[in-house]
Amino acid sequence: MEEKKFRLWNMIVAAVVFVIATFTYVSTIEPTASFWDCGEFIASSYKLEVGHPPGNPVFQLIARFFTILAPNHPAIAVNIMSALCSSLTIFFLYLTIVFFAKRILPKREDGSYSTGSAIAIMGSGAIGALAYCFSDTFWFSAVEGEVYAMSSLFTAIVFWAMTKWYEQADTPYANRWILLISFLMGLSIGVHLLNLLTIPCMVFLYYYRMREDKPYTFWEFVKIFLIGVVLVGLIFLVLIPYLPKLAAYFDLFFVNTLHLPVNSGAAFFLVAVLGLCFWGAFRTYAKGKVFWNTAIMCLTAIVIGFSVFSIIIIRSGVKPPTNENQPDNAFSLVRYLSREQYGSAPLIYGHYYGSPYADIEYPSYYALVNGKYEKVQGPAEPKYASSGNMLFPRMWNSLDDKYIQFYESYTEGKGRTVPGAKYKKPTMGANLKFFFDFQLNWMYWRYFMWNFAGRQNDIHSPSPGDVFYGNWESGIGPLDRMRLGDQSDAPDILKNNKGKNHYFLLPLLLGLLGLFFQFDRDKRGCWVIFLLFFMTGIAIVLYLNQNPYQVRERDYAYAGSFYAFAVWIGFGVAALYSWLSSLAKDKSDAIIGAAVSIVCLFVPGIMAAQNWDDHDRSNRATSTEMAKNYLSTAGEQGYLVTHGDNDTFPLWYAQEVEGCRTDVRILNTSLLGTDWHIDQMRYAVNESKPLPLQIPQRQYLYGTNDWVQIYDTRNTVVPISEVVKVFKHPDAKIALEDGSRVDYIVSRKMSVPVDRENVIKYGILPESLKDSIPDQIVLEIPKGRNYITKQELFFIDLLSTYKWDRKLSFLSNGGDINMGIKDYLMYDGYSSHLIPIKNRITNTSIGIVDADDLYDRIMNKMSWEAVSRKGYYVDYQNLYTFLGVLPQREFFYNAANAMLEKKDTVKCEQILDKCISDFPNENFPYESISVGFYNNDLMVIRIIDLYYRIGRPEKAKAIQDVYSEELFETTKFFLEYYDLAQRDFELCSNCLYYLCDTLKINGQKEAADNIMKKFEAMLKEIVG
Repeated sequence: MEEKKFRLWNMIVAAVVFVIATFTYVSTIEPTASFWDCGEFIASSYKLEVGHPPGNPVFQLIARFFTILAPNHPAIAVNIMSALCSSLTIFFLYLTIVFFAKRILPKREDGSYSTGSAIAIMGSGAIGALAYCFSDTFWFSAVEGEVYAMSSLFTAIVFWAMTKWYEQADTPYANRWILLISFLMGLSIGVHLLNLLTIPCMVFLYYYRMREDKPYTFWEFVKIFLIGVVLVGLIFLVLIPYLPKLAAYFDLFFVNTLHLPVNSGAAFFLVAVLGLCFWGAFRTYAKGKVFWNTAIMCLTAIVIGFSVFSIIIIRSGVKPPTNENQPDNAFSLVRYLSREQYGSAPLIYGHYYGSPYADIEYPSYYALVNGKYEKVQGPAEPKYASSGNMLFPRMWNSLDDKYIQFYESYTEGKGRTVPGAKYKKPTMGANLKFFFDFQLNWMYWRYFMWNFAGRQNDIHSPSPGDVFYGNWESGIGPLDRMRLGDQSDAPDILKNNKGKNHYFLLPLLLGLLGLFFQFDRDKRGCWVIFLLFFMTGIAIVLYLNQNPYQVRERDYAYAGSFYAFAVWIGFGVAALYSWLSSLAKDKSDAIIGAAVSIVCLFVPGIMAAQNWDDHDRSNRATSTEMAKNYLSTAGEQGYLVTHGDNDTFPLWYAQEVEGCRTDVRILNTSLLGTDWHIDQMRYAVNESKPLPLQIPQRQYLYGTNDWVQIYDTRNTVVPISEVVKVFKHPDAKIALEDGSRVDYIVSRKMSVPVDRENVIKYGILPESLKDSIPDQIVLEIPKGRNYITKQELFFIDLLSTYKWDRKLSFLSNGGDINMGIKDYLMYDGYSSHLIPIKNRITNTSIGIVDADDLYDRIMNKMSWEAVSRKGYYVDYQNLYTFLGVLPQREFFYNAANAMLEKKDTVKCEQILDKCISDFPNENFPYESISVGFYNNDLMVIRIIDLYYRIGRPEKAKAIQDVYSEELFETTKFFLEYYDLAQRDFELCSNCLYYLCDTLKINGQKEAADNIMKKFEAMLKEIVG
């Protein structure tokens, strides 16, 4: 096939692959914001606000452009942007595979490819690209408003651009490709840092092209690798942190010495740097210094791309509603980019989880206070004793006792005793066992096998050893049974989980075949692909040094590694073609090439068929509906206290994008430990009025009063306003052992005055409880505590001026806030709010409740349209949210039970009926112990009980029959796996006994006896 014809057909096939990918992703996008970071990303892009560190201004700018094109559907616009970024990634992956495939299939003597070779080359590109297109991890990120789709596109473009330079290196202006790569590298920092990991691969391509006719020695090979690593280090460890830091010190001089406006020095520095770069480029060009000219031009391109982060400072300065870390000046931008609030992990040498402290240091930093920069004390940083340090520390995180217990399961109590340490230092053997078993096997190779062998289900499994959840599973019966046992009798939610995807190892085998074939034919190319595979996979594992019990699966971080393996899947086609054509002695060459390509299409075909149902989000809108229901529980101009990502980001999306309840102020306790989030409470946001806070900024700066001592010498009730007054007083300090003087809380018992009229006027309590309202309430910090957190200090400040005119609502009953507020909460379903009557919500009783208000919320104000839809995939995140974190059936039960206590059986039945219709078993199964939600089963039994109690036995029996069958199925399965599932079996047994007791109480002794007989027969059959 002549070159011109090859190029034509090559672009046709590339276009077809692109269209297939685009159709796939656009057809399966979520029509609104997904859970996790998507709500924040879409909201911050829609209004160009400031998201969480280290920021993504390039993503936001491009996403904003898409929302302009579809102003009425911004979430769809951003999700389509992700879909198009992903399909373009597949397009460039195809071109990349073709580039390398041309190196491993021989040309004819005239320099052209035979028709069969050309078909095989294009078939390799198509099969590899489509395999990645339909892979589990990449498809997941492709259909939501997250940064990973765009980050993958940058990776694909720069790698492809390097192949273009390779092809054109001997032509004039070939270095323009390197300049393009540099610019894209700079821009990619404004999306995600993962793209930098491709640099070593491109350095090898550069040096291979410089010496195509002569091999490199081993030490030259090492030198090239080190050059690539150094370049990554220069960008990641020098340019990204120190360029803004230099700008910050220029700004310090301009603001504090020259008395110029904030950011004037940073702006001058940026202009000066770019001016020097352009001067250097022109100077070296004039002198004919090609290398230095190229180097300076590349640096200039990177700086220009990186300078997009100036948008972060500009937008933060106008105080947008979402303004995380508030990086409105150069110094705060430095902390923003370094992700200070997330901490860091030791990598090569450092402490283990039990290392004793040698000292506590208090680093200083510059903060903008009253228009000037001041050097203030930062958060305490422990310095560990050298005796507690070790090489390659993998077990290091001691923030949670469960982490330590997990580590100890590897050390088994063995190790070296360290003076002053509670736990022994792990042996290197135990350290490496944890690394290989958890960090490498569970947190990387498991994900790799999900993508190329198959997946058991989509249920999150935070630690290895559980044979029921989150494993890889091929679909090859004997192999799967050998690893996971025979689970053919598993409950339906496990056995027929849509996340159960079987590829029968075909993508894996085809990829390994391609890997060996490329190694045999093109060792240089094989090393480049392997380096990409390693740097974007195992190298990330080494860098992240993850602790156990991750809150979600982290496979998205390794998408680049799976991208590299998809290249080898494509080469599997070339390998089969090469071997078959050699056996046929080049006869029927074109037929062999076409046949191999068509047969190998079965691999991405089976991936598409298996993955479509659990990657199709086209009819799902549960996250946004949940957010609106949350907001509906808040009062006018109310406060809504949230705690984590999934109860905050969807609310930000609902407010900022869909304009829902913009009068409600979201207070996130995870962020209230920061000065910037407290600052933002002082000014109006959308329709929400400012909070009347009293404590000055200086007393809650980053690192100041993170923990506040309690110094109560009188054990009396003190007005909360007086507590704040003492705290604010500059002379009111207590001395610590080291001689330092710190602010303190003067009393454990704080009285909050109550405005009775406002309590009724603003709906905090119903009129019927007016006579029960006291003049004040007393919040008491538990005696066992000697300090409060900055978050709790914030609530003391807020309540010191509280007029009971803005409803103060808490999710999860206040979470970790432990200063007496939980003794004064009233149940609202999705939240609870502060009331001036003592009432503690427990698992068995919600106490005082406004039953009529709950009824009105359920029947008129809240919606379950999205969760009740048919034909959408209810993934594990939705099960976890609506059966676990925010148990819907518990809400309906509590509201119905409150109505029954009022003797209103009609409304009680209406609420129960709505629960059955709007939260159907088909989407959210009655029996859910099999996926970890025991409380949901209890609520189902209690709903059955209520139906009997209101005289609706037929409705009770309808649920009872379905639930008992599901429960028996689960009980039997866990009994068969008793050694591995003892706790699960016991929970199932508890529910069976509870169900029988409930039936007996309600006069259904025969039904209860039948259930017990069936249970006893099961025990006899299995146990004997």
